[in-house]
Amino acid sequence: MPVPHEIRVALIDDHELIREGLRRAFEREPDVQVVAEAATVQSGLAIIESQSPDVAVIDLRLPDGDGITLVRESRKRHPQLGIVVLTMYAGDQHLFDALEAGASAFIPKSAPADEIVAAARHAAATPRTFSSPDLASAMQRRMNDEGPHLSPRERQVLDLLADGLGVSAISTTLYISESTTKTHISRLYDKLGAANRAQALMAALRAGLISPPGIEP
Repeated sequence: MPVPHEIRVALIDDHELIREGLRRAFEREPDVQVVAEAATVQSGLAIIESQSPDVAVIDLRLPDGDGITLVRESRKRHPQLGIVVLTMYAGDQHLFDALEAGASAFIPKSAPADEIVAAARHAAATPRTFSSPDLASAMQRRMNDEGPHLSPRERQVLDLLADGLGVSAISTTLYISESTTKTHISRLYDKLGAANRAQALMAALRAGLISPPGIEP
């Protein structure tokens, strides 16, 4: 039987106990070898250059800079390097920073050892694709955050516009004056980047603020 390719791993974390735990987790695998360790951005760059690992496991916070800088520079110099960002700061912005810098995987330090090993295997096999257990949820939160922020009254007006009601009917339904209704509609158009009802409804549909006709929200 052919011998599987050995995955050569470099650990870059300023906590010795973390590196020791990671080393033990990786070296329990018959086809994984930890070939170098570093505790700073500069020494991390140096071992990646000198040891040519298949995968670098990089902490987000390092004494002489942040891990994202190291990820970005390593990706620029070594396009086929697998890069796993392993951090206790697992917020959405950190995840997207890692993705944009060129990381292969983003995983919290609280993850079980087998998940960290799996992330390294993914990074070695497909270094230019990104994996994270929280990626789908983070994307959904970003989409929700980046959509237009409508007041409760503006949401009511939008729903009634989507139902086909005009200014007079909306005013009657909401017990407000027609001038107030027109003000709400004008603000809606501004927030949605629209010039008319059709454009506003299309923009609201794309943003997930209303459902397509015939589909219940």
